[in-house]
Amino acid sequence: MNYEEDVRIDPDSLDVEWLGQAELGLKYGKHLARLHQIVSLAEEKKKTIRSGLILKANENPEQCCGKEKPNANDIEAYYRNHEDYKAAVAEYLDAQHEAEYAEVAKSEICFTRKAALENLVKLHGQMYFAGPHIPRNLSEEWNKKQKEVNEKIKMKRPMVRGK
Repeated sequence: MNYEEDVRIDPDSLDVEWLGQAELGLKYGKHLARLHQIVSLAEEKKKTIRSGLILKANENPEQCCGKEKPNANDIEAYYRNHEDYKAAVAEYLDAQHEAEYAEVAKSEICFTRKAALENLVKLHGQMYFAGPHIPRNLSEEWNKKQKEVNEKIKMKRPMVRGK
């Protein structure tokens, strides 16, 4: 996903841009849904690690908390300072940040970009961009744009997530 590139509108190809708008909105909707799923999984992982550490602290209080009968604050201090819990919290916060950024991108694609296209088409209809006009084949232009997008996707490496 290239948020900045996908938000950009080619004013010389408003018809092609309109053809791809709904597809682009759906693509970002799916992407955002997947990121929300990743956030939920990271949150569950964090909770599971927390529960496991609390259980461990209750089973081995001397070893984990340094007390025979630790209170809730001692147990909380134990799990919050544990490396596994810190890593899970960091993973959760990173996933949440990524989802929030994707939410902004989706909003820009689905609302702002769409409104910009609508207004550019109105300006075009009012001959705002008047100049020499050469007829073109819309299907050919659309296929050309799709090939360019596919080539860019092939060039980029997939993002690898740690588990």
